[in-house]
Amino acid sequence: MLSIKRILWPTDFSEPSYRALRAAEELAQNFSAELVVLHVVPPIPVMPTGGSLEGIFSASYPLEMESQAREALRKVVEQNISGETRAEALVVHGNVAGEIVNVANKENVDLIVMATHGTTGWQRFVFGSVAEKVIRMAHCPVLSIQFPPEEREE
Repeated sequence: MLSIKRILWPTDFSEPSYRALRAAEELAQNFSAELVVLHVVPPIPVMPTGGSLEGIFSASYPLEMESQAREALRKVVEQNISGETRAEALVVHGNVAGEIVNVANKENVDLIVMATHGTTGWQRFVFGSVAEKVIRMAHCPVLSIQFPPEEREE
């Protein structure tokens, strides 16, 4: 039988990710597993301006993003995860899909539960699917919770 002791729930703070949280917490309760709550702060794209970046980009910006993510995760855990479920919140920086897989490996996660936004067409071609990349790269099972088609923005 599949042993699930640690479940990773990555979030971008979107409604689909909160639907995945409900599934992740239910699984955590059923398996008496710990829930690892994760937000990845993506790299900040830098646009060449031909001049100085002073005033456009502040060195403290990534730190501010991390601080805000930590506070948001604290609230998510406090407001959405019952006291019966052990939860650990993490914030990391980097490529979203790659960092989800890295954290899963480092934290010895048995299952990743994440949302897929279900983008199609040009959006998927241009942006790719984080869930799809995680499924391809992960060394543990990935449960993807799909956003209902009638509620997707295309």
